[in-house]
Amino acid sequence: MECFQVLESGEGIEQAILRRLSARGGLQGRCASGKHPALLVVSPRAAARGIPVPRQCRTVLLPGGMGGVLPRAASAVSYGVSPRDSLTISSREGNTLWAALQREVVTVTGQVVERQEFPLVLDREGEELPALAAAGALLLLGVPLEELGPPPG
Repeated sequence: MECFQVLESGEGIEQAILRRLSARGGLQGRCASGKHPALLVVSPRAAARGIPVPRQCRTVLLPGGMGGVLPRAASAVSYGVSPRDSLTISSREGNTLWAALQREVVTVTGQVVERQEFPLVLDREGEELPALAAAGALLLLGVPLEELGPPPG
């Protein structure tokens, strides 16, 4: 069983997640056991291209408004620019996004994260939705919000 799986089409989400997890010493805590990923992350381009998704996972993080076949999941968290999404962008100041968690979510390790806003620093390319997806994945993997700010080093 994998703690997480990223379905993407060259957006760099998995690389951003792994880089941040590596900087903090890896995943802390146990995701679960079983055949399916504890967290499935679907990128904006993968959703737009209709890339097939696994049949089941515990939690899925997906772009808001994603159509098509969705996996069976105990929990679904959407990200995007709509106020209906669980994780949205509230504003942008230069290369800093202010992300808003619109409702509480439960991490794959069972911790509850309350609604709040937090800053995200974009890399050189500055793509907002992939950055939001990476931050959402890290949050759902149990990385504290205060560690999602400017990247280390």
